[in-house]
Amino acid sequence: MTCTAKLLDDRAPITCDAVWNALPLGGDVYHAKYARNEIYALLPPFAPEEPPLENPTITPIPGDLCYFSFTDTQLGTASYGYEQEAKHQGQRRVVDLALFYERNNLLINGDAGWVPGIVWGSVVDGLDRMADACQDLWRAGALGETLNFRRA
Repeated sequence: MTCTAKLLDDRAPITCDAVWNALPLGGDVYHAKYARNEIYALLPPFAPEEPPLENPTITPIPGDLCYFSFTDTQLGTASYGYEQEAKHQGQRRVVDLALFYERNNLLINGDAGWVPGIVWGSVVDGLDRMADACQDLWRAGALGETLNFRRA
């Protein structure tokens, strides 16, 4: 399933520049356990320098694309459920690029508390189809599926 998003370079210029210059990006897709209506891919860091927390949110809305950065210890507890073979295992820092497909999301984590994300993009076409596919991931599982970001 595909959808089209626009960069929010007027609100998150540093993050948008980093993402744009690194495209295409992608990896195994996961459905969030904590945030609610979110799919995401975990990637190696790609920005020359970690973006500041520009255009932050803890309550993403449908269509938001968010950037998060985590250390290996933040994602290292068994509660996250990542398999040992996951590509991000063993990396000191991991970037999480996420798509939120429905409302009522709250970025709070039982291990860490509030987890603000950088809103760097917004889906402008195809969110309804993507939301259906995301619901299917939640119910049927994400094994073998990927989430990819590329220039249109």
